[in-house]
Amino acid sequence: MKNSLVAGIVMITVLAGCSSVPERGGAKVVHVPGAQVDLGNTPMVKKTLYAQYNQWKNTRYQMGGLSRSGIDCSGFVHVTFKTKLGVVLPRSTEFQAQLGESVHKDQLRAGDLLFFKTGIKDRHVGIYLEDGKFLHASTSQGVTISELDESYWKSAYWKAKRLDI
Repeated sequence: MKNSLVAGIVMITVLAGCSSVPERGGAKVVHVPGAQVDLGNTPMVKKTLYAQYNQWKNTRYQMGGLSRSGIDCSGFVHVTFKTKLGVVLPRSTEFQAQLGESVHKDQLRAGDLLFFKTGIKDRHVGIYLEDGKFLHASTSQGVTISELDESYWKSAYWKAKRLDI
């Protein structure tokens, strides 16, 4: 009985992935006064995102986490936009996916949000860098850079959103 309970809890945790962390307030963006990076300045956004990667690479994945000791995908996007780009996004993937304008995959630029369907209800989010690469907190690798053309991400790709703010 105890083993099946533990197995059930582990299965629920794995299946939950990075779908979302409940929050209040819905999908909205708040600016950090004096700290905002122009998201249209692609070279500056790329530089900022690569610097964030260098600070956070290999940080382990932790559902609900928001620190260097563990972070999930939507938390990493939330922290990156807040601390590096001066924009406070919602904490959950669900609300992040409601922001911005849709952008076609062949029109992506650094800073665009990428969304993936990783399960029946599970969603994953990352930040586009360049040349088909994106930055995210992976459940298996922690904070990492992956390629959109990798078979897993290619088949799970859902949509991209641009925050022109």
